[in-house]
Amino acid sequence: MSTLGSQDAGGGPPAENLEYRIAHLQDRLASGELGELGVRVEARGRTVLLTGTVPSAPCREEIVRTVEEELAGFPVHSDLVITEASSPDHAEELS
Repeated sequence: MSTLGSQDAGGGPPAENLEYRIAHLQDRLASGELGELGVRVEARGRTVLLTGTVPSAPCREEIVRTVEEELAGFPVHSDLVITEASSPDHAEELS
């Protein structure tokens, strides 16, 4: 019995399934604690690209972990930028 259509030549999950899984992932991210973040999830061939800005490194790690769980079998590339605002260590001098 042939399994054509269930996997591609690379041995991973079928690529046509990726867009559906990304849509499900975006719903999951939007409904969770991270819903207010502007994170984009895009398919680039068989690779998933994450772009956007997040407030902290732990937040980035949580998003990447969630994406890797949801899209298991597809490589994930993260270009998420951290905007962690730390308090100043000294007073600003105005001239």
